[in-house]
Amino acid sequence: MSSGKKRILLVDDDAAHRTMLNANLAGAGYEVIEAEDGDQVLPILHEQKIDLILLDLKMKRMGGIETLAAMQETHCALPVIILTAFSSVESAVTAMKQGAFDYITKPVDIEELKLTLTRALNYEQLQAENVLLKTRLHEQFDFGNIIGRSRGMQELFATLALVAPSDATVLIAGESGTGKELVANVLHENSLRKNGPFIKVNCAALHENLLESELFGHEKGAFTGAAAQRKGRFEQAHKGTLFLDEIGDMSLTTQAKILRVLQEGEFERLGGDKNIKVDVRLLTATHKNLERMVEEGSFRQDLYFRLNVVPVVLPPLRDRREDIPPLADFFLKKYSRKNRKNIRGIHPQALVLLSRYEWPGNIRELENTMERAVILCLGEQISPLELPPHLRPDEAEHRADEGPSPSPSGLTLRDMERELIRATLQQTNGNKSQTAKILGIARQTLQNKMKEYDLS
Repeated sequence: MSSGKKRILLVDDDAAHRTMLNANLAGAGYEVIEAEDGDQVLPILHEQKIDLILLDLKMKRMGGIETLAAMQETHCALPVIILTAFSSVESAVTAMKQGAFDYITKPVDIEELKLTLTRALNYEQLQAENVLLKTRLHEQFDFGNIIGRSRGMQELFATLALVAPSDATVLIAGESGTGKELVANVLHENSLRKNGPFIKVNCAALHENLLESELFGHEKGAFTGAAAQRKGRFEQAHKGTLFLDEIGDMSLTTQAKILRVLQEGEFERLGGDKNIKVDVRLLTATHKNLERMVEEGSFRQDLYFRLNVVPVVLPPLRDRREDIPPLADFFLKKYSRKNRKNIRGIHPQALVLLSRYEWPGNIRELENTMERAVILCLGEQISPLELPPHLRPDEAEHRADEGPSPSPSGLTLRDMERELIRATLQQTNGNKSQTAKILGIARQTLQNKMKEYDLS
Protein backbone atom coordinates (compact mmCIF):
# COMPACT_ATOMS: atom_id res chain seq x y z
CA MET A 1 0.00 0.00 0.00
CA SER A 2 1.37 3.39 -0.98
CA SER A 3 2.14 5.78 1.84
CA GLY A 4 -0.74 8.20 2.47
CA LYS A 5 -3.26 6.34 0.29
CA LYS A 6 -6.62 5.48 1.80
CA ARG A 7 -7.77 1.92 1.23
CA ILE A 8 -11.42 1.39 0.26
CA LEU A 9 -13.24 -1.93 0.33
CA LEU A 10 -15.73 -1.99 -2.57
CA VAL A 11 -18.47 -4.59 -2.06
CA ASP A 12 -20.78 -5.09 -5.05
CA ASP A 13 -22.02 -8.22 -6.84
CA ASP A 14 -22.06 -6.39 -10.20
CA ALA A 15 -18.60 -6.99 -11.68
CA ALA A 16 -18.96 -4.32 -14.36
CA HIS A 17 -20.01 -1.74 -11.77
CA ARG A 18 -17.04 -2.66 -9.55
CA THR A 19 -14.66 -2.24 -12.48
CA MET A 20 -16.04 1.23 -13.29
CA LEU A 21 -15.86 2.42 -9.68
CA ASN A 22 -12.40 0.92 -9.16
CA ALA A 23 -11.03 2.82 -12.16
CA ASN A 24 -12.49 6.14 -11.02
CA LEU A 25 -11.43 5.74 -7.40
CA ALA A 26 -7.90 4.66 -8.35
CA GLY A 27 -7.69 7.75 -10.55
CA ALA A 28 -8.69 9.85 -7.52
CA GLY A 29 -5.79 8.45 -5.49
CA TYR A 30 -7.49 5.67 -3.53
CA GLU A 31 -6.44 2.03 -3.28
CA VAL A 32 -9.43 -0.25 -3.89
CA ILE A 33 -9.98 -3.79 -2.64
CA GLU A 34 -12.92 -5.57 -4.31
CA ALA A 35 -15.42 -8.05 -2.85
CA GLU A 36 -18.34 -9.59 -4.73
CA ASP A 37 -20.68 -10.14 -1.76
CA GLY A 38 -21.29 -9.10 1.84
CA ASP A 39 -20.16 -12.41 3.34
CA GLN A 40 -16.59 -11.59 2.29
CA VAL A 41 -16.40 -8.35 4.31
CA LEU A 42 -15.48 -9.67 7.77
CA PRO A 43 -12.73 -12.03 6.51
CA ILE A 44 -11.16 -9.15 4.55
CA LEU A 45 -11.37 -6.80 7.54
CA HIS A 46 -9.69 -9.46 9.66
CA GLU A 47 -6.76 -9.74 7.24
CA GLN A 48 -6.29 -6.19 5.89
CA LYS A 49 -6.37 -2.58 7.05
CA ILE A 50 -9.38 -0.85 5.52
CA ASP A 51 -10.24 2.86 5.91
CA LEU A 52 -13.75 2.90 4.41
CA ILE A 53 -16.33 0.51 2.95
CA LEU A 54 -18.49 1.09 -0.15
CA LEU A 55 -21.32 -1.39 0.37
CA ASP A 56 -24.03 -2.34 -2.13
CA LEU A 57 -27.45 -2.67 -0.53
CA LYS A 58 -28.74 -5.61 -2.62
CA MET A 59 -26.49 -8.64 -3.13
CA LYS A 60 -27.13 -12.34 -3.77
CA ARG A 61 -25.81 -14.00 -0.61
CA MET A 62 -25.59 -11.26 2.03
CA GLY A 63 -27.08 -7.80 1.57
CA GLY A 64 -25.89 -4.50 2.97
CA ILE A 65 -28.22 -4.47 5.99
CA GLU A 66 -27.09 -7.94 7.09
CA THR A 67 -23.44 -6.99 6.53
CA LEU A 68 -23.82 -3.88 8.71
CA ALA A 69 -25.39 -6.00 11.46
CA ALA A 70 -22.49 -8.47 11.30
CA MET A 71 -19.99 -5.60 11.51
CA GLN A 72 -21.76 -4.17 14.56
CA GLU A 73 -21.53 -7.52 16.33
CA THR A 74 -17.75 -7.38 15.94
CA HIS A 75 -17.74 -3.70 17.11
CA CYS A 76 -16.37 -2.54 13.77
CA ALA A 77 -16.69 1.25 13.55
CA LEU A 78 -15.39 1.86 10.02
CA PRO A 79 -17.32 4.44 7.95
CA VAL A 80 -19.71 2.73 5.52
CA ILE A 81 -21.27 4.35 2.42
CA ILE A 82 -24.27 2.50 1.02
CA LEU A 83 -24.76 2.05 -2.76
CA THR A 84 -28.44 1.75 -3.67
CA ALA A 85 -30.97 2.13 -6.46
CA PHE A 86 -33.52 4.98 -6.32
CA SER A 87 -36.24 2.47 -5.50
CA SER A 88 -34.44 1.39 -2.32
CA VAL A 89 -33.72 4.78 -0.74
CA GLU A 90 -35.96 3.90 2.21
CA SER A 91 -33.79 0.82 2.87
CA ALA A 92 -30.68 2.99 2.62
CA VAL A 93 -32.05 5.30 5.31
CA THR A 94 -32.65 2.22 7.46
CA ALA A 95 -29.00 1.28 6.91
CA MET A 96 -27.91 4.74 8.07
CA LYS A 97 -29.89 4.28 11.25
CA GLN A 98 -27.88 1.10 11.78
CA GLY A 99 -24.57 2.92 11.49
CA ALA A 100 -23.90 3.73 7.82
CA PHE A 101 -22.31 7.15 7.26
CA ASP A 102 -24.25 8.05 4.08
CA TYR A 103 -25.71 6.58 0.90
CA ILE A 104 -25.21 7.14 -2.84
CA THR A 105 -27.87 6.28 -5.42
CA LYS A 106 -27.19 4.41 -8.64
CA PRO A 107 -26.21 5.29 -11.26
CA VAL A 108 -23.37 6.75 -9.22
CA ASP A 109 -22.35 10.38 -9.75
CA ILE A 110 -18.57 10.07 -9.41
CA GLU A 111 -18.06 13.67 -8.24
CA GLU A 112 -20.74 13.24 -5.57
CA LEU A 113 -19.08 9.98 -4.50
CA LYS A 114 -15.68 11.66 -4.20
CA LEU A 115 -17.12 14.43 -2.00
CA THR A 116 -18.91 11.89 0.20
CA LEU A 117 -15.72 9.84 0.56
CA THR A 118 -13.78 12.94 1.59
CA ARG A 119 -16.40 13.88 4.19
CA ALA A 120 -16.52 10.37 5.62
CA LEU A 121 -12.74 9.96 5.87
CA ASN A 122 -12.27 13.44 7.37
CA TYR A 123 -14.99 12.72 9.93
CA GLU A 124 -13.38 9.39 10.81
CA GLN A 125 -9.98 11.05 11.27
CA LEU A 126 -11.51 13.77 13.48
CA GLN A 127 -13.27 11.15 15.63
CA ALA A 128 -10.03 9.20 16.02
CA GLU A 129 -8.13 12.38 17.01
CA ASN A 130 -10.81 13.30 19.57
CA VAL A 131 -10.63 9.85 21.15
CA LEU A 132 -6.83 10.06 21.29
CA LEU A 133 -6.87 13.54 22.81
CA LYS A 134 -9.42 12.54 25.44
CA THR A 135 -7.42 9.43 26.29
CA ARG A 136 -4.20 11.42 26.64
CA LEU A 137 -5.97 14.12 28.63
CA HIS A 138 -7.32 11.65 31.19
CA GLU A 139 -4.04 9.71 31.31
CA GLN A 140 -2.00 12.83 32.03
CA PHE A 141 -4.47 14.93 33.99
CA ASP A 142 -5.99 14.14 37.39
CA PHE A 143 -9.35 15.89 37.74
CA GLY A 144 -9.71 14.80 41.36
CA ASN A 145 -13.33 14.91 42.49
CA ILE A 146 -14.49 17.36 39.82
CA ILE A 147 -17.43 15.69 38.09
CA GLY A 148 -19.08 16.97 34.94
CA ARG A 149 -20.24 15.66 31.58
CA SER A 150 -21.99 18.87 30.51
CA ARG A 151 -20.54 20.92 27.67
CA GLY A 152 -19.56 23.74 30.03
CA MET A 153 -17.62 21.38 32.28
CA GLN A 154 -15.92 19.63 29.36
CA GLU A 155 -14.72 23.05 28.13
CA LEU A 156 -13.53 23.79 31.67
CA PHE A 157 -11.56 20.52 31.78
CA ALA A 158 -9.87 21.39 28.49
CA THR A 159 -8.90 24.83 29.84
CA LEU A 160 -7.54 23.38 33.08
CA ALA A 161 -5.45 20.83 31.20
CA LEU A 162 -3.82 23.63 29.19
CA VAL A 163 -3.33 26.06 32.08
CA ALA A 164 -2.23 23.74 34.89
CA PRO A 165 1.35 23.06 33.65
CA SER A 166 2.04 26.78 33.25
CA ASP A 167 2.92 29.33 35.94
CA ALA A 168 0.06 31.62 34.90
CA THR A 169 -1.96 33.41 37.57
CA VAL A 170 -5.53 32.11 37.48
CA LEU A 171 -8.68 33.86 38.68
CA ILE A 172 -11.42 31.33 39.47
CA ALA A 173 -14.88 32.92 39.48
CA GLY A 174 -18.20 31.40 40.37
CA GLU A 175 -21.08 31.42 42.82
CA SER A 176 -20.61 30.07 46.34
CA GLY A 177 -20.60 26.30 46.41
CA THR A 178 -19.56 25.73 42.77
CA GLY A 179 -16.24 24.08 43.66
CA LYS A 180 -13.65 26.84 43.27
CA GLU A 181 -11.30 25.30 45.82
CA LEU A 182 -11.51 21.94 44.02
CA VAL A 183 -10.36 23.66 40.82
CA ALA A 184 -7.44 25.26 42.67
CA ASN A 185 -6.46 21.83 44.00
CA VAL A 186 -6.57 20.36 40.48
CA LEU A 187 -4.45 23.19 39.06
CA HIS A 188 -1.77 22.66 41.68
CA GLU A 189 -1.76 18.84 41.53
CA ASN A 190 -1.29 18.93 37.75
CA SER A 191 1.34 21.69 37.74
CA LEU A 192 5.13 21.55 37.67
CA ARG A 193 4.96 22.71 41.31
CA LYS A 194 2.92 19.72 42.53
CA ASN A 195 5.79 18.54 44.74
CA GLY A 196 6.02 21.98 46.35
CA PRO A 197 3.75 23.38 49.08
CA PHE A 198 0.11 24.25 48.41
CA ILE A 199 -0.99 26.96 50.83
CA LYS A 200 -4.60 28.15 51.15
CA VAL A 201 -5.91 31.36 52.72
CA ASN A 202 -9.57 32.42 53.01
CA CYS A 203 -9.41 36.22 52.82
CA ALA A 204 -12.99 36.62 54.04
CA ALA A 205 -12.32 34.74 57.28
CA LEU A 206 -9.69 37.15 58.64
CA HIS A 207 -9.73 40.78 59.75
CA GLU A 208 -7.57 43.13 57.63
CA ASN A 209 -4.71 43.38 60.18
CA LEU A 210 -4.70 39.62 60.78
CA LEU A 211 -4.80 38.95 57.03
CA GLU A 212 -1.66 41.04 56.40
CA SER A 213 0.18 39.18 59.13
CA GLU A 214 -1.13 35.87 57.78
CA LEU A 215 0.06 36.63 54.25
CA PHE A 216 3.38 38.40 54.86
CA GLY A 217 4.35 37.29 58.37
CA HIS A 218 5.70 39.56 61.10
CA GLU A 219 8.82 40.31 63.10
CA LYS A 220 9.02 39.94 66.85
CA GLY A 221 7.42 42.96 68.54
CA ALA A 222 5.68 44.15 65.34
CA PHE A 223 2.47 44.49 67.33
CA THR A 224 1.03 43.56 70.71
CA GLY A 225 1.21 39.80 71.04
CA ALA A 226 3.90 39.30 68.39
CA ALA A 227 6.20 37.40 70.74
CA ALA A 228 8.27 35.79 67.98
CA GLN A 229 9.07 36.12 64.32
CA ARG A 230 6.52 34.37 62.08
CA LYS A 231 6.74 33.46 58.40
CA GLY A 232 3.71 34.40 56.32
CA ARG A 233 1.86 32.34 53.76
CA PHE A 234 3.85 33.74 50.85
CA GLU A 235 7.10 32.48 52.41
CA GLN A 236 5.49 29.14 53.25
CA ALA A 237 4.39 28.76 49.61
CA HIS A 238 7.90 29.39 48.18
CA LYS A 239 8.47 27.13 45.12
CA GLY A 240 4.83 26.11 45.34
CA THR A 241 1.31 27.52 44.98
CA LEU A 242 -0.63 30.05 47.07
CA PHE A 243 -4.42 30.00 46.79
CA LEU A 244 -6.25 33.13 47.97
CA ASP A 245 -9.94 32.38 48.29
CA GLU A 246 -12.51 35.22 48.31
CA ILE A 247 -9.98 37.75 47.02
CA GLY A 248 -12.81 40.27 46.65
CA ASP A 249 -12.99 40.65 50.45
CA MET A 250 -9.45 42.05 50.67
CA SER A 251 -8.87 45.70 51.65
CA LEU A 252 -7.27 48.17 49.24
CA THR A 253 -4.16 48.38 51.47
CA THR A 254 -3.59 44.62 51.33
CA GLN A 255 -4.37 44.65 47.60
CA ALA A 256 -1.48 47.07 47.06
CA LYS A 257 0.92 44.74 48.85
CA ILE A 258 -0.29 41.75 46.84
CA LEU A 259 0.29 43.74 43.65
CA ARG A 260 3.90 44.43 44.67
CA VAL A 261 4.57 40.74 45.23
CA LEU A 262 3.17 39.94 41.78
CA GLN A 263 5.18 42.69 40.11
CA GLU A 264 8.50 42.35 41.94
CA GLY A 265 8.36 38.97 43.65
CA GLU A 266 9.27 40.48 47.04
CA PHE A 267 7.77 41.97 50.24
CA GLU A 268 8.62 42.80 53.88
CA ARG A 269 7.23 41.17 56.97
CA LEU A 270 5.14 43.41 59.23
CA GLY A 271 7.52 45.38 61.44
CA GLY A 272 10.50 44.48 59.25
CA ASP A 273 12.61 46.28 56.63
CA LYS A 274 14.25 43.31 54.91
CA ASN A 275 13.10 42.48 51.39
CA ILE A 276 12.11 38.84 51.11
CA LYS A 277 12.04 37.32 47.64
CA VAL A 278 9.67 34.45 46.86
CA ASP A 279 8.86 32.24 43.89
CA VAL A 280 5.13 31.57 44.16
CA ARG A 281 2.37 30.77 41.71
CA LEU A 282 -0.80 32.63 42.72
CA LEU A 283 -4.31 31.25 42.30
CA THR A 284 -7.27 33.34 43.41
CA ALA A 285 -11.02 32.85 43.64
CA THR A 286 -14.10 34.97 44.24
CA HIS A 287 -17.87 34.83 44.07
CA LYS A 288 -18.02 38.61 43.63
CA ASN A 289 -18.08 40.65 40.41
CA LEU A 290 -14.58 42.14 40.44
CA GLU A 291 -15.17 44.18 37.28
CA ARG A 292 -18.04 45.99 39.01
CA MET A 293 -15.88 46.44 42.14
CA VAL A 294 -13.17 48.03 39.95
CA GLU A 295 -15.76 50.47 38.57
CA GLU A 296 -16.93 51.24 42.11
CA GLY A 297 -13.35 51.79 43.32
CA SER A 298 -13.34 48.96 45.88
CA PHE A 299 -10.89 46.79 43.94
CA ARG A 300 -7.68 47.95 42.27
CA GLN A 301 -7.81 47.85 38.49
CA ASP A 302 -4.08 47.11 38.14
CA LEU A 303 -4.36 44.18 40.54
CA TYR A 304 -7.45 42.87 38.71
CA PHE A 305 -5.51 42.79 35.44
CA ARG A 306 -2.63 40.99 37.17
CA LEU A 307 -4.95 38.37 38.66
CA ASN A 308 -7.12 37.88 35.59
CA VAL A 309 -4.37 36.51 33.33
CA VAL A 310 -6.35 33.28 32.87
CA PRO A 311 -10.00 33.59 33.95
CA VAL A 312 -11.82 30.36 34.81
CA VAL A 313 -15.58 30.64 35.33
CA LEU A 314 -17.45 27.82 37.07
CA PRO A 315 -21.08 27.51 35.89
CA PRO A 316 -23.77 27.28 38.57
CA LEU A 317 -25.36 23.87 39.03
CA ARG A 318 -28.70 25.07 37.60
CA ASP A 319 -26.93 25.67 34.27
CA ARG A 320 -25.47 22.15 34.14
CA ARG A 321 -28.41 19.98 35.14
CA GLU A 322 -27.07 16.93 33.28
CA ASP A 323 -24.31 16.85 35.90
CA ILE A 324 -26.75 16.50 38.82
CA PRO A 325 -27.31 12.69 38.52
CA PRO A 326 -23.58 11.77 38.51
CA LEU A 327 -22.87 14.27 41.30
CA ALA A 328 -25.75 12.91 43.39
CA ASP A 329 -24.51 9.36 42.81
CA PHE A 330 -20.97 10.36 43.85
CA PHE A 331 -22.23 11.84 47.13
CA LEU A 332 -24.54 8.86 47.67
CA LYS A 333 -21.57 6.47 47.52
CA LYS A 334 -19.40 8.77 49.64
CA TYR A 335 -21.88 9.08 52.51
CA SER A 336 -23.09 5.48 52.27
CA ARG A 337 -19.51 4.38 52.97
CA LYS A 338 -19.13 6.96 55.73
CA ASN A 339 -22.36 5.89 57.44
CA ARG A 340 -21.85 2.16 56.71
CA LYS A 341 -25.10 1.85 54.75
CA ASN A 342 -25.89 -0.33 51.76
CA ILE A 343 -27.87 2.10 49.60
CA ARG A 344 -27.76 1.06 45.96
CA GLY A 345 -29.23 4.03 44.14
CA ILE A 346 -31.70 6.89 43.82
CA HIS A 347 -35.35 6.34 42.96
CA PRO A 348 -36.28 7.90 39.57
CA GLN A 349 -38.86 10.17 41.21
CA ALA A 350 -36.24 11.46 43.65
CA LEU A 351 -33.82 12.01 40.77
CA VAL A 352 -36.44 14.07 38.94
CA LEU A 353 -36.87 16.26 42.04
CA LEU A 354 -33.11 16.70 42.37
CA SER A 355 -32.74 17.58 38.69
CA ARG A 356 -35.47 20.21 38.54
CA TYR A 357 -34.47 22.10 41.70
CA GLU A 358 -32.59 25.41 41.21
CA TRP A 359 -29.80 24.71 43.76
CA PRO A 360 -28.99 28.26 44.94
CA GLY A 361 -26.25 26.73 47.12
CA ASN A 362 -24.88 24.79 44.13
CA ILE A 363 -22.79 21.63 44.67
CA ARG A 364 -22.32 22.28 48.38
CA GLU A 365 -26.10 22.30 48.86
CA LEU A 366 -26.48 19.12 46.79
CA GLU A 367 -23.82 17.40 48.90
CA ASN A 368 -25.58 18.38 52.15
CA THR A 369 -28.90 17.19 50.72
CA MET A 370 -27.47 13.80 49.78
CA GLU A 371 -25.77 13.37 53.16
CA ARG A 372 -29.11 14.04 54.89
CA ALA A 373 -30.90 11.63 52.57
CA VAL A 374 -28.40 8.84 53.25
CA ILE A 375 -28.77 9.29 57.01
CA LEU A 376 -32.58 9.14 56.81
CA CYS A 377 -32.80 6.30 54.27
CA LEU A 378 -33.93 2.93 55.61
CA GLY A 379 -34.18 1.12 52.29
CA GLU A 380 -31.95 0.37 49.32
CA GLN A 381 -32.91 3.52 47.39
CA ILE A 382 -33.11 7.22 48.16
CA SER A 383 -36.79 8.07 47.73
CA PRO A 384 -38.52 11.48 47.58
CA LEU A 385 -39.41 11.06 51.27
CA GLU A 386 -35.75 11.45 52.28
CA LEU A 387 -35.40 14.75 50.40
CA PRO A 388 -36.02 18.12 52.11
CA PRO A 389 -39.62 19.40 51.85
CA HIS A 390 -38.63 22.38 49.68
CA LEU A 391 -37.57 19.92 46.97
CA ARG A 392 -41.09 18.43 46.97
CA PRO A 393 -43.36 21.38 46.04
CA ASP A 394 -46.26 19.20 44.86
CA GLU A 395 -46.28 17.24 48.10
CA ALA A 396 -46.00 20.46 50.10
CA GLU A 397 -49.07 21.86 48.34
CA HIS A 398 -50.94 18.61 48.92
CA ARG A 399 -50.12 18.63 52.63
CA ALA A 400 -51.14 22.28 52.90
CA ASP A 401 -54.67 21.20 52.00
CA GLU A 402 -54.58 18.60 54.78
CA GLY A 403 -53.34 21.04 57.37
CA PRO A 404 -49.95 22.10 58.68
CA SER A 405 -47.27 19.43 59.02
CA PRO A 406 -44.51 19.60 61.60
CA SER A 407 -41.34 21.37 60.52
CA PRO A 408 -38.33 19.11 60.07
CA SER A 409 -36.24 21.47 62.15
CA GLY A 410 -35.89 20.16 65.68
CA LEU A 411 -36.97 16.62 64.77
CA THR A 412 -34.75 13.75 65.85
CA LEU A 413 -33.75 10.87 63.59
CA ARG A 414 -36.25 8.69 65.51
CA ASP A 415 -39.01 11.17 64.63
CA MET A 416 -38.00 11.13 60.97
CA GLU A 417 -37.78 7.33 60.86
CA ARG A 418 -41.27 7.07 62.41
CA GLU A 419 -42.63 9.55 59.85
CA LEU A 420 -41.02 7.64 56.96
CA ILE A 421 -42.56 4.34 58.07
CA ARG A 422 -45.96 5.95 58.64
CA ALA A 423 -45.90 7.61 55.20
CA THR A 424 -44.89 4.38 53.45
CA LEU A 425 -47.63 2.41 55.22
CA GLN A 426 -50.11 5.04 54.07
CA GLN A 427 -48.73 4.78 50.52
CA THR A 428 -49.28 0.99 50.49
CA ASN A 429 -52.67 1.14 52.27
CA GLY A 430 -51.21 -0.68 55.24
CA ASN A 431 -49.66 -3.57 53.30
CA LYS A 432 -46.78 -4.59 55.58
CA SER A 433 -45.02 -6.87 53.09
CA GLN A 434 -45.01 -4.17 50.41
CA THR A 435 -43.98 -1.51 52.91
CA ALA A 436 -41.05 -3.63 54.11
CA LYS A 437 -39.99 -4.22 50.50
CA ILE A 438 -40.07 -0.49 49.67
CA LEU A 439 -38.07 0.34 52.81
CA GLY A 440 -35.60 -2.47 52.12
CA ILE A 441 -36.04 -4.12 55.53
CA ALA A 442 -37.35 -7.47 56.71
CA ARG A 443 -41.06 -7.76 57.49
CA GLN A 444 -40.26 -8.70 61.11
CA THR A 445 -38.04 -5.59 61.41
CA LEU A 446 -40.96 -3.49 60.16
CA GLN A 447 -43.32 -5.05 62.70
CA ASN A 448 -40.83 -4.36 65.49
CA LYS A 449 -40.49 -0.73 64.36
CA MET A 450 -44.27 -0.32 64.13
CA LYS A 451 -44.62 -1.64 67.66
CA GLU A 452 -41.80 0.62 68.87
CA TYR A 453 -43.38 3.69 67.30
CA ASP A 454 -46.98 2.67 68.16
CA LEU A 455 -47.97 2.50 64.47
CA SER A 456 -49.87 -0.81 64.58
